[in-house]
Amino acid sequence: MADEKYTANDIELLSELEGVRKRPGMYIGSTNLNGLHHIAWEIIDNAVDEAVNGFGKKITVTLMRDGSLTVEDEGRGVPCDIHKESGLPAVQLLYTTLHSGGKFNSKNYKTSAGLHGVGATVTNALCEFLEVTVYRDGEINHIAFANGGHLITPLHVIGSTNKHGTTVHFKPDPSIFPNTKFNYETIASRLEEKSYLLNGVHFIIKDQASGNTHDYCTEHGLREYVQTLTIDKTPMADVIDLVDTSNPIQVEIAMRWCVGDYGENIISYANNVKTADGGTHEIGFKGALTKILNDWARDNELIRGNQSIDGSDIREGLTAIISVKVPENKLEYEGQTKGKLGTPEATAVVSNALSNFMPYFLTENKDFAVALIKKCNQAKEAREAARKAREAARGTKKKVAEMIISDKLASAQSKDYKNNELFIVEGDSAGGTAKKGRDRSHQAILPLRGKPLNTHNVSNQEIIDNLEFSTLIQTIGAGFGDEFNPDASHYGKIIIMTDADTDGAHIQILLLTFFYNYMKPLIDRGMVYIAQPPLYRVYKKSDTKKHIFCWNDEELEKAKQKIGAGYGINRYKGLGEMNEDELAVTTMNKETRMLCRVMIDDSLVTEKRVETLMGKDSAPRWAWIQENVTFNEKDEFIKEVKN
Repeated sequence: MADEKYTANDIELLSELEGVRKRPGMYIGSTNLNGLHHIAWEIIDNAVDEAVNGFGKKITVTLMRDGSLTVEDEGRGVPCDIHKESGLPAVQLLYTTLHSGGKFNSKNYKTSAGLHGVGATVTNALCEFLEVTVYRDGEINHIAFANGGHLITPLHVIGSTNKHGTTVHFKPDPSIFPNTKFNYETIASRLEEKSYLLNGVHFIIKDQASGNTHDYCTEHGLREYVQTLTIDKTPMADVIDLVDTSNPIQVEIAMRWCVGDYGENIISYANNVKTADGGTHEIGFKGALTKILNDWARDNELIRGNQSIDGSDIREGLTAIISVKVPENKLEYEGQTKGKLGTPEATAVVSNALSNFMPYFLTENKDFAVALIKKCNQAKEAREAARKAREAARGTKKKVAEMIISDKLASAQSKDYKNNELFIVEGDSAGGTAKKGRDRSHQAILPLRGKPLNTHNVSNQEIIDNLEFSTLIQTIGAGFGDEFNPDASHYGKIIIMTDADTDGAHIQILLLTFFYNYMKPLIDRGMVYIAQPPLYRVYKKSDTKKHIFCWNDEELEKAKQKIGAGYGINRYKGLGEMNEDELAVTTMNKETRMLCRVMIDDSLVTEKRVETLMGKDSAPRWAWIQENVTFNEKDEFIKEVKN
């Protein structure tokens, strides 16, 4: 061991801004495109908080030609007077000091996206430059920062005005972000989502480079949100919506049931921030909905007194949006993120709001109510039939799928499930190669027999009857649909490994559709991946041991130059063309492979995209393909142009 002593001189003291730059992942999750857009959300959310609290009816986001972004609101304008404790102008304090802000009590903001007070500072710290222009009290004030938040232009008055609001102009730092280009569609989707949550507020996006622009504004908020999400489905009735402002915690709910839709899609928000992991408001909604419909069905003799309809059967085919506005002194989240609301009072408030509204609605719309109860009973019968089929299969006969699994599945030897991986492989040929190249202790191989079923809007019974998916369900071992439990999965990673061609891409989409509809927690937890096999192998003809694997044409050209004269090229048209060593080192070995993790960044975009691409109506799908996909003269797929 070295004799050097660890002393106080070894302790580094970073400024707050330097700390953010040193460990950006602690504040924005990562420096990939998600992290890049996160710094935009921080500034946009500040503008939204002004509008939520009644200050301003327009927020404009502009993608500038130089790659920077401008966010302009019509709020009160960031305070520019001197903060007594720090001696700094308030606007300078807000953009350079963590945990500073006006949202720590209910005096300035009745509700806001959160109360951490780090957003604007973090954005400033990770930018090449950031400048703030404030329109307030008849004056235009300006302050500018550069190179990670260093003050370059102190606050000063640059003119007079009768406007009010704040404009923030910033450009991400390329030394922090590998890709600094903001995506128009990503930001537009975010603004569209916000427009549903804030009636009457205009969310305008502009792109100087392309000239694209859009103004998102809704009159009926969540009602229009649900209409958008169900536009390509067959609704049982119009959207049901309610607003309850009788409590400090305000509640807004919109929902609609659709026939031929066997999943449930519940999206919740707390103070206009999506709570992807649910929370107390969702618990109140689900509990109340189950009780209300069971009580109504008993009172109208649609079910007997000792019978009941399960909540999952009631929610089959339901699309619902739940939005609560929680005062700052009651706002609680579970965990470090804002993904799950923890405010205990929200459960009772949401439950009471629904209980005070829904029974009367059902009574006044009796034909719909009877049809809904009938639909719920049909879902219950289908679920019970599926359960009995599974139980019978577990009996003395030994279920067929188990015999299929033993024939096709190459199991992992380890029972350390979290470290085990399941490779879903296209075809027996590739499956055989993968079995030879795998790590037998932790990697299992399940070959597919052709293209799987399109599972969008199919019943649970159709899933069970399908050989491929019944085998996959039992291989993973955690159930499916409402009974799915990700903690029971036999694998910590589910890896889709298909050929790098259009058929392989189609199989990926079909499998992802199944996971999205029936095992979504796997995606939410980041447990689903797509393998990235190479397209080419460039080798030296005189020495085949000298070779380079390539994943695209650009890498191919570089490899040809590096190998030099006398090179040869293997073009892998399928996984089966690779030997086990090649497949292992490029696609399966944990130390050398590349995996693409499947994630849902925007539930609104995802839901619409799945319905467009996998739904029964071909017209929207064709329109999307025409707009987003480029083909060559042979009608071969080249690339997706946009997203």
